[in-house]
Amino acid sequence: MIEVAGLKKSFGDVVALRTVSFKAEDARVTGLLGHNGAGKSTSLRILYGLIQPDTGFAKIDGVNVSQDRILAQSKLGVLPDGQGLYQRLTPREHMRYFGRLHGMTEDMIEQRSQELIGMLDMGSIADRRTGGFSQGERMKVCLARALVHNPKHIVLDEPTNGLDVMTTRKVREMIQELKTLGLCVLFSSHLMYEVSKLCDEIIIMAEGRVAAQGTPEQILATAEESSLEDAFVTLSERVAQI
Repeated sequence: MIEVAGLKKSFGDVVALRTVSFKAEDARVTGLLGHNGAGKSTSLRILYGLIQPDTGFAKIDGVNVSQDRILAQSKLGVLPDGQGLYQRLTPREHMRYFGRLHGMTEDMIEQRSQELIGMLDMGSIADRRTGGFSQGERMKVCLARALVHNPKHIVLDEPTNGLDVMTTRKVREMIQELKTLGLCVLFSSHLMYEVSKLCDEIIIMAEGRVAAQGTPEQILATAEESSLEDAFVTLSERVAQI
């Protein structure tokens, strides 16, 4: 399970988070929605261990990220918004490199790499340098390196951004498969259709706060709206008026 509680974070005079708390359960897909400046990215960076909260905590499988960052990160697979691929390395070499960083043996890396090459349909690109890859091909490599150490908690920041229809469908199928395997999946997206189709739970953030959390049906009931998009706008505006 991923849990954050009482997160507050300021950058100088700018308050990014105002007491943010939420949970993402195992074997469920939890969607994180928020407009630009809502605090979504700051929350995720605290969860990754990239920045420290002013107050509050983030835990991954019970491990406090601030107190034991390396152990917490070993339990987490991350697809951040910035992809940062090494253009002279192949997808297989990316997986090998990240597998070694996680302390995997060479045999484990080879077996897992072959599994991911099949899962993500990367057979034709596995041994090509990533320089010049399409957006969809780059995303596959990013997903593979996030999953290579077989983590039980996955954070995906807009994983289908810029992908074509077929690759988007493949990513969505993979997210459902990860859920079936019992993993905790937390992903952010600005696509309401995608969130409503994939998510068991939805967290809506606005103005550095959690505006609402619940199933899609609960979110609609709370907002007294018939569509998720309208519910998102209504709940965000309620928080802005506080």
